[in-house]
Amino acid sequence: MKLSRRAFGRGLLAAAALGSGPALAGSGPPSGPLAPNGVTVKARPVDQFDIMDRELRRFGGLEFIGGLDLDSDSPHFGGWSGLSVSADGQRLLALSDVGGWLSARIAYTEQTPTGLTDAVIAPVLGADGVPLWRTPSWDCESLCVHEGVAYIGIERVHEVRRFEIGRDGLAARGQIVPAPPAVKTLPENRSLEAIGVATGGAIAGSLVVIAERAVRGAEAPTKGWILTGPQRGEFAVARHDDFDITDLAFLPGGDMLLLERRFNWIDGVGMRIRRVARDELRPGAVLDGPALIQADMRQHIDNMEGLAVHAAPDGGLVLTLISDDNFSFLQRTTLLQFRLV
Repeated sequence: MKLSRRAFGRGLLAAAALGSGPALAGSGPPSGPLAPNGVTVKARPVDQFDIMDRELRRFGGLEFIGGLDLDSDSPHFGGWSGLSVSADGQRLLALSDVGGWLSARIAYTEQTPTGLTDAVIAPVLGADGVPLWRTPSWDCESLCVHEGVAYIGIERVHEVRRFEIGRDGLAARGQIVPAPPAVKTLPENRSLEAIGVATGGAIAGSLVVIAERAVRGAEAPTKGWILTGPQRGEFAVARHDDFDITDLAFLPGGDMLLLERRFNWIDGVGMRIRRVARDELRPGAVLDGPALIQADMRQHIDNMEGLAVHAAPDGGLVLTLISDDNFSFLQRTTLLQFRLV
């Protein structure tokens, strides 16, 4: 989702002065990559999450491992709104909101991320092989990968597509996944921001999508759908404190993590992750859960939009987050990793 230019004007002094600007709105589909290209990604270590306290590592239910501020000379690097990390934590696949893939290997020193290598940017292709950035389906916002299949959620046209990425790699072509008619009624720029495949409970194996914000109002619930499996149907997600949904990820036991983002011209950017118990997720339910972490501009965040979970070598769980810089010089691409305590 891109915040409006009006929000940019109001928030510039409050947010940009603190190192994080709002998202810029585009007037139409931007130019994306035409073919796969290897790129060099420059990485600057993020050694502390709290800007004022270098020694602070525990933040709510998470422990900060480390992070990277990422950049590249490629004009197609940026806008990363969806994220998947391999089960061993060694590779990432990111999705740009201008219809691009980023595939890369994560380099570590011990368990701390130190850079991205073997990076390739490629166009996301439609069923006909045409890059999605050349079509109305260019605004790709959410990503998950399950058993070799990548699923993405697309704003503005309110679509879900599946890609046989395990078989075809970045040349995979996206086929439309059927969705209820109600999905097409979502706001143009606040729709399918979160997607994942359930890992436990009665809906294990089902594809789940959630809209960023389905109706007006700071506290109005948003909508979600179970798109596949025997318990298909619509549910709601409670919203609090004017946070919007930007991604989801499932823990191995089936609980769902919700990544949320807030922006206003006084406070700048905020981030929160909530945990929803697995058995709450069913048609007709109103989902809610406690916050694992809440951060603001006193911490090293930006417009955090992508969330993934993988197992650490010692058996613990690692959360990886990535920010969407909206191709704005006022923002940054930040990759962060936390251990679930």
